[in-house]
Amino acid sequence: MRELKSVEEFNELKQDDTIFMFTADWCVDCRFIKPRLPELEEKHKEYNFVSVDRDKFIDLCVELGIMGIPSFLVYKNGEQVGSYVSKDRKTIEQIDEFINNI
Repeated sequence: MRELKSVEEFNELKQDDTIFMFTADWCVDCRFIKPRLPELEEKHKEYNFVSVDRDKFIDLCVELGIMGIPSFLVYKNGEQVGSYVSKDRKTIEQIDEFINNI
């Protein structure tokens, strides 16, 4: 999964079909799903998957309403078309279902 480098890159990537995963190194729930993320990317090849480090982009997270991690925002053509934002632990199956329902 590609890692976000700048807010400018975020603004560029959201013009495509992109799923942003907001995460942090210290996040236990993020580490819980990390080993299975490649299968999710393989299943949903129509999307670019981009990891956003919450600690490096805290202002962006505040602006976007990211309250807990891991959280997911989906963009198509510059518009947010889906969000899976909560403080609850998420399974790969739940994330897959969220993506399928967009």
